Amino acid sequence: MVKYLLEGENTKRLNFRRVVPEDFDAWFPFYLNPLSTQYWEGLPANPKEACQQQFDRIFERYQNDLGGMNALMHKESDELVGLCGLLVQEVDGLEELEIGYSVLPRFWRQGFAFEAAQKCKTYAFENGLVKSLISIIHVHNVPSKKVALKNGMHLDKTTTYRDNPVDIFRVNQG
Repeated sequence: MVKYLLEGENTKRLNFRRVVPEDFDAWFPFYLNPLSTQYWEGLPANPKEACQQQFDRIFERYQNDLGGMNALMHKESDELVGLCGLLVQEVDGLEELEIGYSVLPRFWRQGFAFEAAQKCKTYAFENGLVKSLISIIHVHNVPSKKVALKNGMHLDKTTTYRDNPVDIFRVNQG
């Protein structure tokens, strides 16, 4: 059991479950759309390599209890909609718990990222995991910033994370 996974949790439209290697093909289209990764520097140019790198990191996080992405499954169709989870991160020398989220392009602008991110926030605070949560968002990624703001977060600071200029959005337990 990974402490930060929302396995078995759900929202109005989504079921949360652990990511499995078989999800690779369903998630791969994320990396085929250049808009998905347009803000992030340092990813492999080859979409298959970039997807594999993300999957390797997901399973590494599971193994080391550093949180992890959950597969977001559409309740009606059981299709993979996206990935969202609570991730242990180090930002400016401090350990933080991040709400990370990504949605497959064909499900963009339908409220899935917000729905999943809100569930992560509620879960973390209700289970006493932390007193505050962050989201690490590239300074030019306006759609992700909108999700963070809608989720009750505020801009805490701007810094550099993995050689990328990022805004750190934060929400404190109410």
